[in-house]
Amino acid sequence: MNGRVACLGLVLLSAGSAVANESVYVNVGREKCVTIEDEPGMYSVMSCPGHGDYPSFFKEMDIRQSFSFGHLDKRYLDEAFETFIAFNHAGATVEWRVAVDGTPVSTILRWFIENPDPKTGQSVPALEGQVLVVSKVAQKDDGKGCVAGYVDALANPDPNALARKVADEVAPTFRCGVDKAVYHGTQGDRASAPRNELPQ
Repeated sequence: MNGRVACLGLVLLSAGSAVANESVYVNVGREKCVTIEDEPGMYSVMSCPGHGDYPSFFKEMDIRQSFSFGHLDKRYLDEAFETFIAFNHAGATVEWRVAVDGTPVSTILRWFIENPDPKTGQSVPALEGQVLVVSKVAQKDDGKGCVAGYVDALANPDPNALARKVADEVAPTFRCGVDKAVYHGTQGDRASAPRNELPQ
């Protein structure tokens, strides 16, 4: 990762104020989700377990997956697809960061990145990357939820703590469609570049 992006991540982290959010863990294994739309081999959309009355939404297309959270408006629900350039799949446990008043403000979800062997072009487990994706939770009065930051889970000494810091200090005030989600901390060579598609 270049120095400019690293510095930006550190600036964003230092700009936030200290908060005392709590973590709630929710299983979003796809067997627990309900299919909303499905075109076999092409595209699928599911509603998955959330936190309280805040839902989760899963999409899959072209061997890439996307998750979004909260009370999304119709445009974000229909048009948003945030993933990685490399083939990937999301984990099954969402960490919801919940404010003292009980409002979920952000989530953390681990992504697994497929990296090909340069000799064969085939994805191999030994080269798999892992990225903690931090997302802003859509609120009822806003309707916008999106990815707010990334932490390379293999390249940082305490990635979970760093991801929670991004979730608590960056995600709540992140402006979807305006601000750019970046890697915080070190980005190693197994962490793919993001692919973010949001409504204009």
